[in-house]
Amino acid sequence: MQVSLETTSGLERRLTIGVPAAQVDAEVENRLKQAARTVSIKGFRKGKVPMSVVQQRFGAGVRQEVVGDVISRSFYAAVQKENVRPAGNPNIQPVQLAPGQDLQYVATFEVYPSITLSDLTAYEITRYTAEVTEADVDNMIEVLRKHQTTWVAADRAAADGDQVNIDFVGTKDGVEFAGGKAEGQNLVLGSNTMIPGFEAGIVGMKAGEEKTISVTFPADYQSEELKGTEAQFAIKVNSVSAPQLPELNKEFFVKFGVEKGGEKQFRKEVKANMDRELANALKAKVKGQVMDALLASHTTELPKALVANEIEVLRNQMLQRFGGQKQNFDVKSLLPDTMFQEEAQRRVTLGLIVGEIVKTAKLKPDAKRVKSMIEDIASTYQEPKEVIEYYNSNPELLSGVESAALEDQVVDYVLAGAKVTEQTSAYEEIIKATAPQ
Repeated sequence: MQVSLETTSGLERRLTIGVPAAQVDAEVENRLKQAARTVSIKGFRKGKVPMSVVQQRFGAGVRQEVVGDVISRSFYAAVQKENVRPAGNPNIQPVQLAPGQDLQYVATFEVYPSITLSDLTAYEITRYTAEVTEADVDNMIEVLRKHQTTWVAADRAAADGDQVNIDFVGTKDGVEFAGGKAEGQNLVLGSNTMIPGFEAGIVGMKAGEEKTISVTFPADYQSEELKGTEAQFAIKVNSVSAPQLPELNKEFFVKFGVEKGGEKQFRKEVKANMDRELANALKAKVKGQVMDALLASHTTELPKALVANEIEVLRNQMLQRFGGQKQNFDVKSLLPDTMFQEEAQRRVTLGLIVGEIVKTAKLKPDAKRVKSMIEDIASTYQEPKEVIEYYNSNPELLSGVESAALEDQVVDYVLAGAKVTEQTSAYEEIIKATAPQ
């Protein structure tokens, strides 16, 4: 096999590979002989078909199959010989495929960039500590109660926090505009779900009352026609309802999976969930700083193939999140590459840097850490033991956990060399800081 490697530009490489005709022809002949022993052709007994007939009937197809296999094997052998790491699949351009002549083709591909790791001692990381207090638990229980709010009719003026049922018609310069009309709509005053001034205008109204209010649409409102303009809304209040929070009783506790132990056990379960959430948030806050530091201290050229693959992953994730089906619309028009370009580049860059750290530090997934992570996942299910067994018996799931563990080990490796300062914070501050925007 003859191999010639050249650098075309940046990360792009071009391999010209030649395979002797005798090697290809021998493999074609061998496969045809195997076929002759098994094929059935009308007029001949099985295994007695002449080679000339087999060649005539199957020669072209077998040769095409062999050429594909030879190209795949020879490309793999060539990159090993030249010690290059392809990033993505190669573009294969045949040069010579004719029978009786040496097989020759050109493979164009990108390689992984060479990364020189930065000095970890220059990194400054803040490690936050916090704990869940009894007051935090009280606040969380109030949040859970509010999620179970029921509404009771109130014979009084509406106040912030009440739910009103309203009809309204919006006009601009005396003319109704699209989307500005509704009947029987429920609205919680103070929820800020309507444009500024709308909810405040309803405060103090009673059931049966009607009123016209003037409001100004925000300058960044989605409708070009309405943004920054003044409009009037004729509003009728059909009913006013006051919020009623559920009592802390067995019925309430059962809704959250606590059937025994009363309020004491319920508080214990709530705190355990909050502790788990806090631990994850603290870890995420440190990890975010580490990843930002890695990005800021490294500059590397990115293989286009890896970025393109990551864009496709992000696009598919968004499709799944919103229940989209590829065949129903032009995905790339609705979700163009530019939507995901920046995040894809960030992910690929971090992947390359993290990979280099794993290689340099000779890190491998820590079995104890993997076990602990699986147990932590399982603890949120009713049958933890079954979940643990399922993860351990599913190679794909187990590999995912091992990758997550390895990434955590990279964070620990960076922290061991960085300048780390401790800072105490409150539960709410940590949770809000790490909540998705």
